[in-house]
Formats: sequence, C-alpha cells, structure tokens
Amino acid sequence: MQTNEEAIAYFLADNAERFSQETKRSYHLSLHQFSAFSGRSFSEVKPLHIRAWLADLTERGLKQRSIHLKLASVKSFYRYALEEAWVVKDPTVHVPSPQIEDSLPHYLEKRELAALMEWTKGHPRERAVIEMLYTTGVRISELLNIHLRDIKWDARQVWIRPSKGNKERFVLFTTECAERLKHHLATRHTASPYLFENPKGEALSHVYVEQRFRDYSEALGFKVTPHTLRHTFAAHLAVKDMPQSYIQELLGHVNINSTRVYTRLRETERKKQYDQYQR
Repeated sequence: MQTNEEAIAYFLADNAERFSQETKRSYHLSLHQFSAFSGRSFSEVKPLHIRAWLADLTERGLKQRSIHLKLASVKSFYRYALEEAWVVKDPTVHVPSPQIEDSLPHYLEKRELAALMEWTKGHPRERAVIEMLYTTGVRISELLNIHLRDIKWDARQVWIRPSKGNKERFVLFTTECAERLKHHLATRHTASPYLFENPKGEALSHVYVEQRFRDYSEALGFKVTPHTLRHTFAAHLAVKDMPQSYIQELLGHVNINSTRVYTRLRETERKKQYDQYQR
C-alpha cells in the first residue's frame, strides 16, 4: 500500500493531461493539508474525519467557496482511489459539499487601480505585469507563459497558448500597455524568450508573483491578487456595456454562464452611481 504522499503523487501524475496547472497546484496543496489534519493513512479515512476537517476549515474562517474547492480535491482523489482498488469504499460519498453563497467577484475601484499602478511605477517589470493583467484579462498562468514571439506589436495582440482545460485565443492590449512592455524589455538585464523572466532567463514563477501581490496588498491597505485584475478587466468592460459574448471571448470562458456574473456587476455599479447622485 502506498503512503499518502505516494498516492497523491500517483493521482496527480495520472491526471496531468486532464488538470490545468492551477488545478494541480490547488489539489496538491489541499490533499496534503487534509492528510496532515487526519494524521492517518488515506485508506483508513472515514466520513467523520472529512467532516471534522471541513468544520476546522470553517472555524478558521475560510470562505464556503474555498472549502468547496478543497473538498472537491478530496472527492476527486477518492474516486480515483476507488477505481484503482486502493480503497473498498469512497468515504466522501455521504459528505455533502457546502453551499456556495452567490457572491459577486471582487474587483478594484478605479482609485484602487490607480494606486496600484502608482505604487509599481518605479519598477518596469512589475508595472508591466500589472498593465498586462488589467489590459488583457489573462490568467496569471497564461501571462507567465507568454513568449516574445507570441506578441504581434503592430496589431497589439497576444497569442495565448492552449493549456490544460483552456483553448488558445488572441487578446488585445492598449498603446499604453505596449509602452510599458517595451520599457520593461529595454531595461531588463537577462536575455529570455519569455515576456517576463527570472534571473536565469526562465519564466517568472507563479509563487514570486503571488508574493509580490501580497506585498502590494499590505502596502496599499486593500487586497489585490492577479485574479483580482482579471475580474477588474471584465467588470470595467461590462460597466462600459461591452457585449457578454465579447467579454467571454477575451476571458477565454467556455461557458457563457461564467461571464454573466459581470452583467450583475454592471447593475451593481450603476446602482452605486445612482445612489451617489441622490445624496
């Protein structure tokens, strides 16, 4: 019988073609967190151990959406374990997923976005990262995989390479963004085929960028993540009445339902503007 670590590694490796990089990262973290909490072999886990973990996550203040995603990783793992005959029963079958509150995605107000841009203006690479995330709406994994040859400067387009679960597409960027990118490229000291590189010329790491955003959040007094800028991109376009189908295409959403939430953001924003005029 495999150890918990070996079983998790087999599960992730066997599903590598099906899972996106973000899913693999999330599942790896959640499964190891559950393993550490339960303190027992995965084959000995019972429903009560999973419920205790979920209760602990709730007590620690995690949002229902985050708990839902963590439980999804455990459920997926045990379905695989059952298929591989590592376990006789799936302990997650009778553990219901928590209901997710119908909340709107968090996005930056214009003043917050301006403050973020102002804070990073002295660092060409960081400022260019901010501009690209906001101007194109790409996922952080997509941004870090952009090669210089993927950029069509004359048309101000970037080819977003196909990845696990995501289709290829073209996104647009502004003249201002083009200037930020060119300034970054002119001032960097390492040759690299990537748009954003580390000192070795390899793609800038996801972990590094996430840490920089935590630094921005602490310094500016409001939370901002790379995904916040993706939401901000879509929300600001929705407020300007861009059709849902266009936003869907730019975001790379397969299902239009994933984009409809931004229509509600537009309605919320208009109500806020109305309330301001009525004061």
